Amino acid sequence: MFEVASQLTKDSICLGDFPLSRLLLCNDSNYPWFILVPRREGVREIFELPETDQQQLLWESSYLSRKLNQGFGADKMNVAALGNQVPQLHLHHIVRYQNDPAWPGPVWGKVTMLSYTNSEIANMHQRIRLLLTEQYKAVE
Repeated sequence: MFEVASQLTKDSICLGDFPLSRLLLCNDSNYPWFILVPRREGVREIFELPETDQQQLLWESSYLSRKLNQGFGADKMNVAALGNQVPQLHLHHIVRYQNDPAWPGPVWGKVTMLSYTNSEIANMHQRIRLLLTEQYKAVE
């Protein structure tokens, strides 16, 4: 049975689902930072997914990146599947700005995570609902 890895659950907020992947918001308001987690048990690498799931994941990641880029006015979209600390397959989608605290370096470990307030989480839920209109279902 699929479950999001405990470290991801601890550090993120569930926003909704695409046909394949769960969409999480990293609980760090320093950056608009989203994570796609394919809902497949025991998968650590993209190549372990069946070909149809690989294609769906690419579509979901590309769609999410395009919508985040447009909706948040990104200077650059960072998309990565590292998995060194959390082996469960997950793809980070981080909206980057030239004036963000880590620019131009990676975001990991640069500054202390700054949790969203409840109001900011509600605003982010609404913003994502308006941005993602294809194949996405928000959690209520």
